[in-house]
Amino acid sequence: MVRAIMSGCNGAMGQVITQMASEDPDIEIVAGIDINTEQRNGYPVFASLSECSVEADVVIDFSSAKATDSLLAGMVEKKLPGVLCSTGLSEEQLEAVKKTSEQVAVLKSANMSVGVNLIFKLLETITPILAKEGYDMEIVEKHHHRKVDAPSGTALAMADVMNASVGNAYHYKFDRTQERVKRDPMEIGIQAVRGGTIVGDHDVIFAGTDEVITISHSAYSRAIFGKGALAAAKFLAGKPAGYYDMRDVIG
Repeated sequence: MVRAIMSGCNGAMGQVITQMASEDPDIEIVAGIDINTEQRNGYPVFASLSECSVEADVVIDFSSAKATDSLLAGMVEKKLPGVLCSTGLSEEQLEAVKKTSEQVAVLKSANMSVGVNLIFKLLETITPILAKEGYDMEIVEKHHHRKVDAPSGTALAMADVMNASVGNAYHYKFDRTQERVKRDPMEIGIQAVRGGTIVGDHDVIFAGTDEVITISHSAYSRAIFGKGALAAAKFLAGKPAGYYDMRDVIG
C-alpha cells in the first residue's frame, strides 16, 4: 500500500481526496500538511512538510502557490516524491519545481483529470493540421467565483500544448478591450469567466471559414481531480528523480 501525505488536507480538494483514499485499498493518507493544523480526518496534521514526522512514500499537494516553496524544500529534505496540483505558480516557482525534479520525482500537472489530459494529446495532433488551414484558435475557460488566478492553469496548458505543436509560432491574447484592431492570425486568444459554483469548463475553439470545431470539457465535481491525483500518487511512489506529468500516468 502507498502511504501518502496530503498537503492542503483541510481544504476542499484535500477533503475530497482524503475521503476517496479511505475507499481505495491501494493508498492511505497517513498525515496532512495545512496552515490550519486541525485534525479532522484521523491522521496527524503539521504546519509544514519539514515538520512532518510520519514516514510516507509520496506527497499530494492541493494547497496554494504560497505554500509551494516550503513544500519543495521539504520534498528535497525528505527525499519524498510529490504530485503537485496547485495552480497559479510564478515563473520562479515553476523553475524551482524543475530543479526539485533533479533530486526527487515530481509530477506536475495543470489538471489532474484523465479526460483533460487526453484532450492535451488530441490538441497535439490536430492543431498543426488546423493551423496550416488557417483556423483561428481561441480558449474560453469558466470557473467558480472563488478561483483567484486567471486564466486557469489548464487553459494555459492547453495553449502551451497547441503552440508547442506548431513550433511556438503563436502568441497569446488575454484582453481585447484596450485596442480596436483586426484579430492577428498568429494569436491564441484565452478568456476567463468567473461565477457561481462552476467546477471547471474549458472550450477550445478552432474557427475556420464557414465551420467551427469546438473541443469541450466540463467538470461536474472535484472527484475527477481527486481520482487523477490518487492515480498519479500511486504511479509516482518509488519512481526515480525526474519530471513527470499526467500523460505519463495515462500512457
